[in-house]
Amino acid sequence: MQKHQWREEDEEGIMMYRATYHAGEWKLYSQMKGDEEWDHHDPIPVELLEKLREVIWNKYQRGRCPHKLVTKIDKMLGKD
Repeated sequence: MQKHQWREEDEEGIMMYRATYHAGEWKLYSQMKGDEEWDHHDPIPVELLEKLREVIWNKYQRGRCPHKLVTKIDKMLGKD
């Protein structure tokens, strides 16, 4: 299983994201900083898939994850 985390800051505060890839399936969770519960996104919205792809692409560029993760997200986005 692989975990990928990132955060974004906006006017409401800091939103934290956690994505896991296990058994050929992506799962995405998010929460506002300070909250106790994580929100599970199923299905994953397109805008969050695009953010996840950017995070994974950047990790791939640095040699931190395999290219198959990028191609898996591209298939989910319909960019075959």
